[in-house]
Amino acid sequence: MTIRTIIVDDEKLAIQGLQLRLEKFNDVDIIETCANGREAIRKIKTEKPDLVFLDVQMPGFDGFSVVKGVMEIDPPLFVFVTAFEEHAIRAFEANAVNYLMKPVDEDKLADTLERVRTRLAEKRSADEARKLQDVLAEVAPEAMENLPAEDENSGRYEKLINVKDRGQIFRVDVDTIEHIEAAGDYMCIYTGDNSLILRETMKDLERRLDPRVFQRVHRSTIVNLDQVRQVKPHTNGECFLVLDSGAEVKVSRSYRDVVARFVH
Repeated sequence: MTIRTIIVDDEKLAIQGLQLRLEKFNDVDIIETCANGREAIRKIKTEKPDLVFLDVQMPGFDGFSVVKGVMEIDPPLFVFVTAFEEHAIRAFEANAVNYLMKPVDEDKLADTLERVRTRLAEKRSADEARKLQDVLAEVAPEAMENLPAEDENSGRYEKLINVKDRGQIFRVDVDTIEHIEAAGDYMCIYTGDNSLILRETMKDLERRLDPRVFQRVHRSTIVNLDQVRQVKPHTNGECFLVLDSGAEVKVSRSYRDVVARFVH
């Protein structure tokens, strides 16, 4: 799998330095370099790369403006590269694969490219599945009748959640989340060995999580049903869910029927 790549930076030396570091990765093909945001938008739209290394601070159109400028097409993956750490949060909000500080560390670059490969493999698998269904629908429509209906929203749910906590940014794999508890406008996110605080309402967070996996079991609690290992009955029609870590989460009566559809 070749990763067709564009590098965008208004500093020529920065482009050359990144090109040099990328030479060791045989699957990275640098197809273009751009010195400003306007040129980058044109090249991304015409060349349709898989990946763009994007400087944040550039005269005229900055890196975030470039991302906004290509949203009407199927956008590539973006990695922000900059000397200014304060842009990290906006980079993650723009759904960047990663955020690299100048000068780029080789180990962090290797880790970033591994993330890129994973994201591209997932995207290409989904694209191939859609193409196959399109062909079947045309040449063998009767075969499509036996296929399960596709969930229109299945691709829009988060796989990673960026959490700013204690002055740091954590990238949390949603599959590792055991449960989430609300405290006003803050969410306490619990994984098997950690807990983080996210400033977000439960309603907004629910929209980002796959409801087939994450279910509300209490007015202020969401549980990852894949992490449930035992159901313990309690009084008054309530029960407790025992999670992989051993933690117990109370299920209120009003939500018990919902959980019963998923937990056996």
